[in-house]
Amino acid sequence: MREYETTFIVQPEISDEGREALCQKLDASLEKQGSVRLMLDDVGKRKLAYEIQKFQKGHYLTLNYLDDGRAVKEIERLLRLEESVLRFLTVQVADEVLDVEARKTEAAEQEKLRKQRAAERAARELEEERAREAADREARAARVPVPADDGEADDDDENDDEDEE
Repeated sequence: MREYETTFIVQPEISDEGREALCQKLDASLEKQGSVRLMLDDVGKRKLAYEIQKFQKGHYLTLNYLDDGRAVKEIERLLRLEESVLRFLTVQVADEVLDVEARKTEAAEQEKLRKQRAAERAARELEEERAREAADREARAARVPVPADDGEADDDDENDDEDEE
């Protein structure tokens, strides 16, 4: 069996459920073809090198699998038919994988590590966002002075109007 990697970019507005449904379609196709799915790496939203269908950003996903070559055509056909997919590319990573079980185990470990890193990155980004919001609130509070309402300002305006008449 050969190892393949298909990287595809979906529209950035697609919901998590929509992305999950697409991934399940691909997994079902791999299973139907008798291929072995190794891992799915959700890289996340990134800025595109150039605009595609009026999108500046895209959500990147990478699917790794073992196959004899038949499933590649079906995977690419499904991606071509899916409206939310902006681009895709399939490359052959390894010409011959002799120990399939060892490769499955290695892929499972890599996927576990990537998920852990993604969770850490998400927590870090959330913390940074909270810190930015707190800094913005403090900056706004420092810039906007609260006017003192002692009632004298209104009396002065009335006196000015009487002087003009």
